[in-house]
Amino acid sequence: MKTWVPLLGRILRAAIRQQEVAYRDNPAVPLLGRILLAAIFVQSGVGKVLHPAMTQGYMEKAGMPLAGMFLVLAILAELGGSLSVLLGLLTRWGATVLIIFMIPTTLIFHGHVGEQMQMIMFMKNVSMTGGLLILLANGAGKWSIDERLFPS
Repeated sequence: MKTWVPLLGRILRAAIRQQEVAYRDNPAVPLLGRILLAAIFVQSGVGKVLHPAMTQGYMEKAGMPLAGMFLVLAILAELGGSLSVLLGLLTRWGATVLIIFMIPTTLIFHGHVGEQMQMIMFMKNVSMTGGLLILLANGAGKWSIDERLFPS
């Protein structure tokens, strides 16, 4: 049994190194990640712009005070933050705005984790926040406006 363990370890290390090289140096990977991460925020922000009364009613039903003001702030956060992430322009700031937006949104609107759909929405938001934290830590990548303005 002990003879195959070192062999397996060498195979795994080689596979991991190969994968790291393939993705680390591929500028399309972070770009695709930004596009996919921003898409839900763009869609949600546009939905709020197109249907403000419905969104404000939903916010009021959830017990939010000053729902009209928070609706405007939500639109600004979602559209501003998502466009920042999508374009790779001041990406860390955009990710920070979206993270700050996600915390109360997740707790207020999806905090009823005893309901299966709310638990799914809660975990979706937690996962999206994780993606935003990765952007915050690593930046937008080579194919971004940030890289053109502030080369690493």
